[in-house]
Amino acid sequence: MIVGIDLGTTHSLIGVFEAGFPTLLADAEGRRLVPSIVHYPRAGEPVAGWMAKRMRALEPDRTITSVKRLMGESLALGPAFASPAEISAVILRQLKSQAESALGSPVDRAVITVPAYFNDAQRAATQRAGELAGLSVERILSEPTAAALAYGLDRLGEKSKIAVYDLGGGTFDLSVLELNGGVFEVLSTNGDTRLGGDDLDAALFDYLFQKLACPDLDAPSIARLREAAEQAKIDLSERESVEIHLPFLTDGQSVTLLLSRTELETLCRPIIERTKGHCLRSLHDARLQTDELDEVILVGGATRMPLVRQFVAEVFGREPNLTQHPDEAVALGAVIQAGILDGALRHVTLLDVTPLSLGLETFGGLMNVLIPRNTTIPCKAGEMFTNAVANQRSMRISVMQGEREIARDNFQLGEFEIPFTAAPKGQARVGVQFEIDANGLLKVLARDIATGHDKVVEIRSAVDVVNAEVERMITDSVDHAFEDMSERIFIETKLKADELLAAIASAQTQIELTVEESTQIARLEAEVKAALQTRETARLKKAVNELDDLTEPLAARILEKLMGEELSPE
Repeated sequence: MIVGIDLGTTHSLIGVFEAGFPTLLADAEGRRLVPSIVHYPRAGEPVAGWMAKRMRALEPDRTITSVKRLMGESLALGPAFASPAEISAVILRQLKSQAESALGSPVDRAVITVPAYFNDAQRAATQRAGELAGLSVERILSEPTAAALAYGLDRLGEKSKIAVYDLGGGTFDLSVLELNGGVFEVLSTNGDTRLGGDDLDAALFDYLFQKLACPDLDAPSIARLREAAEQAKIDLSERESVEIHLPFLTDGQSVTLLLSRTELETLCRPIIERTKGHCLRSLHDARLQTDELDEVILVGGATRMPLVRQFVAEVFGREPNLTQHPDEAVALGAVIQAGILDGALRHVTLLDVTPLSLGLETFGGLMNVLIPRNTTIPCKAGEMFTNAVANQRSMRISVMQGEREIARDNFQLGEFEIPFTAAPKGQARVGVQFEIDANGLLKVLARDIATGHDKVVEIRSAVDVVNAEVERMITDSVDHAFEDMSERIFIETKLKADELLAAIASAQTQIELTVEESTQIARLEAEVKAALQTRETARLKKAVNELDDLTEPLAARILEKLMGEELSPE
């Protein structure tokens, strides 16, 4: 039996597809939600869940929250100096134990959800966390896709286009999907892996801290204030105002603060508005207008806020669909996917997409995209490459992920060398194939065509970059689209110019030129070099084209000379 797991920033859930229905499993106290918190006691093994949450106020320096935001990064956290994957494994072990108690049997296979905008390293770290917890991870599933599965299970005969607005504790995604006769196809996805309910809590905490005007709070008191801010945010989804009472918070003095929903919404609106650009970009990528959507689904605890629901209605021009439980929809989708893999649920096909483009760095430092973002996965794509230098014996394959035209502006996922037989410039042939599996993990194959020698590299966790850089890169790709393309065109034209100048220099040693030819070539060569110096792309393209046209007859004369030499008697 395969379980489905929503490994969340704030809370996590686990369930199983049983007796024809997805079911979320509760602990002994009947609680389905498990806090995604890990506490490292001074002696003994780490604990996760509700016990860890109770310890957060007592020993905040030994308690870790929101570790999901750090997945894929090479960090050592907490008193145990554990990696984010190792800390997440503690949460998964707690979920595994909860499921085994409820089911009365061992659990060792799982589907685990991740934000749609998790990159390759973050997905690999999630898979690693599952393995450390003793789980065989059968599938890494995007959270909005999981939510769409939960929404669409009873609509298999319908055709509709839906947007999933997923604002969780630590991440935001907006995905557009099409449901058609049991096929769930992701059309586009966009998001921010460092934007969520945690940011709302932090803004409210700062506001309350300023209200207290008490800068000397100790760590436990700060932890209590953070918890109070989080609870106040939750309560204000149902009430217009709340009274925050903190007994003996500082110097034996109790504190009472009044907070209105208006105050909260004033603090939170700038944060919520950061999601608008992602919504519009995802719609643009899906080639849809807001009025072409059939539904907008809300997922994630933060979408309980009236402000968020009002904002979504403003952006999409329609009231959001509230039929799904915002905290449980993703977990239910994971359970449904587990049922599909286990054979308990048939006639459902799930087609996900890759959130970022994948490609290679090519000569001149350009990004050559093999798999564009929003390509349906699993997928394969390949291209043939050749040697840029005569007699080179190997080619460096630099695997890149990102949306910028210049390779240096993207993330390098990995790098390796493929050897091949030395050959003149442009004569060697190396085939490169990218394969993305259903989990969104990348495998790269490089083959020397002459010898058939293969090199296969699995790109797992080669990226060491903070999640905020992912969002920065996506934003920069939009902000710098025109200048990036101009830079690409200049580099491509420069490469052609360098190759042409070298060819002309070689030709001049093989055949004699007339005075007029030499004068014209020298004039255009000077123009090409001047344009290169000033980086004027239009001027450079014009000069290169004119020089190319002028020197085209030289190639024919060189060929005639070589043929004449071969045919002449010795």
